[in-house]
Amino acid sequence: MHTTDIAARVPTNVRARQISEIDIPDVVNLLVRGFGKERSRQFWQDMLDGLTHRTVPPGFPRYGYVLDSNGSLVGVVILIFSTIWENGIPHVRCNGSGIYVDPAFRVYAQLLIGRASRDKSVTVLNLTASPHTHKMVEATGFSRYVNGIFITLPLLSRSAGEAPRIIEATEEPESPFDIHERETLVEHANYGCTSLWCITRQRAYPFVFRTTTIKGFISSQRLVYCRDIDAFVRFARPIGKYLARKRQYLVIVDANGPIPGLLGKYVGNRPRFFFGPNRPRLGDLAYTEISLFGV
Repeated sequence: MHTTDIAARVPTNVRARQISEIDIPDVVNLLVRGFGKERSRQFWQDMLDGLTHRTVPPGFPRYGYVLDSNGSLVGVVILIFSTIWENGIPHVRCNGSGIYVDPAFRVYAQLLIGRASRDKSVTVLNLTASPHTHKMVEATGFSRYVNGIFITLPLLSRSAGEAPRIIEATEEPESPFDIHERETLVEHANYGCTSLWCITRQRAYPFVFRTTTIKGFISSQRLVYCRDIDAFVRFARPIGKYLARKRQYLVIVDANGPIPGLLGKYVGNRPRFFFGPNRPRLGDLAYTEISLFGV
């Protein structure tokens, strides 16, 4: 086949643009077409509805981008942009959550992929890459920052010698706390997470958990936000007691090996990837598809 014949078969008049609210029905149809039985229509509808009501950093898209071919949508990438605060300094993070391009237009897929990493000040996360894509993800410039998970029974952890008071996110701690951490807890509670404070005399420590399952049927809690993993280890036993009252006993923590001070099992080969200036820390999956939508 001649090069001119191949070029003639490539669709033209294709452009990438931001998703608008009026695109949502067609975007849902695209995602259902692309992901089939893996994700239901209701899942995608709920995700887009959730993105409609959250705060987005100025200048960044609320939903992501579509490929538009003469008025018809032929590709989509969902991007969750958020402002992340570290030591009082804000930076923008982006979590990609679903990309699909109709077969005839896949030559244009890079138009979508490149949108997330176009701004070099943004850190991009790829948290749920399929095993067969890991090498390809790394070949495109992403680096691993997590290798696996640690499954723990926090109730059986050794006592840290202190008994913090635990309150819900909606209550205001009497000890010093970070206002941005309180915003994180409240927003995630509104998305169905378990958000709580562990309060000592010195300060209030934030924790957010999302209900998930192990092997599809063992109910557990995924740690999606804390100040650092040492804080979780420190308060594991009282947190374990708190979760046990809700009949939740197992907690899944992103890890690069066994975590000293916790009883449990490390499972490797569950990588997460990032690209950009700010390496994510363990214990921070805030404002991602995992924490907001339970992916």
